[in-house]
Amino acid sequence: MTLQHVSTGSSDEDAPGVDSSPLTSAPASEGEFPEENGSTIPLPVLPELFAENITAKALRTAQIALKALPNFFPEYVPQEVSHDGSYTLREAEFWTCGFFPGVLYTILERAVRFPQTLNLPPEINLMQFREQLLTLCRAWVEPLYAMDKRTDTHDIGFIIMPALQADWELFGNRRSLDSIARAARSLASRYVPSARAIRSWDLLKKKDIEILDQARNMIVIIDSVCNLDLLYYASHHLQEPALAEMATAHAETLLKSHLRPEKTSASHGSNVCYTGQWYSTCHVANIDPKSGALKRRLTAQGYSHESSWARGQAWGILGYAQTYMSTKDQRFLEASCGLAEYFLYRLETAPTCVIHGRYVPLWDFDAPVDDPGNIIRDSSAGVIAANGMLLLSQALAGFGQGLLASRFRGAAMVIVRDTLSFALAPEKAKLTWASNGYISAEDEAPGHKFEGILKYGTANNNEQARKRYANHGLVYGDYYLVQFGNRLMKMGLV
Repeated sequence: MTLQHVSTGSSDEDAPGVDSSPLTSAPASEGEFPEENGSTIPLPVLPELFAENITAKALRTAQIALKALPNFFPEYVPQEVSHDGSYTLREAEFWTCGFFPGVLYTILERAVRFPQTLNLPPEINLMQFREQLLTLCRAWVEPLYAMDKRTDTHDIGFIIMPALQADWELFGNRRSLDSIARAARSLASRYVPSARAIRSWDLLKKKDIEILDQARNMIVIIDSVCNLDLLYYASHHLQEPALAEMATAHAETLLKSHLRPEKTSASHGSNVCYTGQWYSTCHVANIDPKSGALKRRLTAQGYSHESSWARGQAWGILGYAQTYMSTKDQRFLEASCGLAEYFLYRLETAPTCVIHGRYVPLWDFDAPVDDPGNIIRDSSAGVIAANGMLLLSQALAGFGQGLLASRFRGAAMVIVRDTLSFALAPEKAKLTWASNGYISAEDEAPGHKFEGILKYGTANNNEQARKRYANHGLVYGDYYLVQFGNRLMKMGLV
């Protein structure tokens, strides 16, 4: 199969189905994202990604919540006016515990590799800042080492990789690499050879459905493709091909169990788009553990079993882009492209009441908008998808697809631009410095605090969920936002 694009250009290089090399036939609009009227806008400058506010908020939470370790980690920040703007902490066993340490290490990576992007106040010494932040990073990562033997969760990749991979790569800390290896083997213990997949959840219990029998049921969720990076990474470092083979088998199984073909629309406002198969994805699939056959598709966090839950779509984009990078298997690149193009299509064809923040996705693309004045979004879905699209742009450039690489790179930038404009919390923080050299943070405007970076995330708005909560700050939204900035720096785009 050949990756395809369409273009309104009249030259042979721009003809549909003709591969475009970024070295020889990049279009005049290289690095721009087609808008609905066919015009283009330059890649936006995103100074908020590297503002003092982001560093200050992470540092303050790390210092204030330190006393909660090792039992609790930041999860979300309620937006209600009656709330004081502090993080709500969640038990350490919850799947999100690795993201806040990941935020800290992502900022530490900036301090080590890209110090010019930190924008520290002149009175703050960079060396002191790095040393203090490293001390906090090590304190926050310490409880995660004890989790690498957990075999009760497929989310061990989310728990371990954001911080421990950075700790190994920045400082050569062998303890972190060893923990990654143990975590990978723990995840591998959940692999079911007869189904060619990794069991995500042991059971599913909602108000309207229960799936409890593991002998007859195997619950697999789309989020799981993002945990495959753990297996590939450990496989390469340990020289154990079996770990990578399990990851690839799982990714292949989800192509059939989760991805739903959607009608391609080459006229949805873009003069360049991917014209291979587009896909939406279900959130949950129940498959037969003995044969791998699909039994049922359903949702636990989306609007309905048939709807397109925005964050699930984003997990698929990022997960399959990562899987392609590890395997160079074109099927996974095509899957990520198809998921990404459908994500953009749903953003661009959102209900007419979505005026501001058009590229900040609704929490579920098919959920009705009951109150146009209070539309439920999921900013985390947008930034997760944007990270996936940046990876796609790198993969496509290497594949000789300059037009598509430019499209997805530009789309990622526009999504993050809109997210920062719409969802960046206006309650900013700033760094402070004491005479003894201790660095801390405080509200930029006294009394106006919101510890999260982004607002308008939605963890779970499914009406049958045991805990339903929407429109708040989310720790993984903040993590993927900060990660996006680091990806831009590594690509030389900042």
